[in-house]
Amino acid sequence: MLGQLHDLDLHLLRLFVTVVEAGGFSAAQGVLGLSQPSISQQMAKLETRLGYRLCSRGKGGFRLTDKGELLLQATRSLLLQIEQFRQQANGVTGRLLGRLRLGLAENQDRAVTLRIAQAITRFRQRDESVQLEMTCAPPAELERLLLEQRLDCAISYFSGNQAAFDYQPLFVEQQRLYCGQGHPLFSVAQPTQEQLLEADQVRHPYRVFKQGEPFQSLHSSAVAEQIDSALTFTLSGRHISYLPCHCAAPWEAQGLLRALAPALDFVVPFTLARHRGQAPGEALVAFVQDLSSSFADAGPVPALRGTQ
Repeated sequence: MLGQLHDLDLHLLRLFVTVVEAGGFSAAQGVLGLSQPSISQQMAKLETRLGYRLCSRGKGGFRLTDKGELLLQATRSLLLQIEQFRQQANGVTGRLLGRLRLGLAENQDRAVTLRIAQAITRFRQRDESVQLEMTCAPPAELERLLLEQRLDCAISYFSGNQAAFDYQPLFVEQQRLYCGQGHPLFSVAQPTQEQLLEADQVRHPYRVFKQGEPFQSLHSSAVAEQIDSALTFTLSGRHISYLPCHCAAPWEAQGLLRALAPALDFVVPFTLARHRGQAPGEALVAFVQDLSSSFADAGPVPALRGTQ
């Protein structure tokens, strides 16, 4: 039996409603971003707290018990009252309140950084009192933080495979194949396909699962998820690697990197990702509007289009 209501109880009740609305444990996996065993464990924890079963999930499929039906109605009423209270409390003075947690990919292009800074400028011009928190991390780490709802939104190149996320396209980043000074291909004007296939290429374990890189050599003794790591491998003169054109440009200008095959370029779509199961607050809605405006007003991001 529930005594005093705690945050954990509210979390379990929200999970319960999501499972019911999805039509069962399996269907709720994509919405919650959790595995079926994890959902089952949390539902069992709620049933233990309550002291009665909420649903049956046997061969006949997912079905609420009579007590589960009553709890569903009571929970929906409770969550509605909580949301109404939140809106009323936030709307007392008309100010945006709370905390906004933003995740960013590492090594953003200068033009992208300026667009995000412009969005922050617009947001700070609103009637607000919001604590902004920014985290820079590799895409896999950003996905993990989003799934755990420790971020409100994140900008990066994502696999697009997470059913729990909503994705909003923002811009694309051009990738090119490079080698460093001292590499056997550094002085070759037009490397052949055979020469490229024999080169030792840095592997990117996360990079765009759907699209992939258009070229992969037959050999790899280096793995790097972060751009700085891939750049370091490439500068060693022993590996070739795809790098963002904007990151390679200053090293290329110093004669330390060389583009190998611009014809093998590809673009990586960067998106704004949000967890579908995390109701957006007013501050997040406003910031997303400002972010979208900052990227739309100035048109395409020119600095991301590397030279041929």
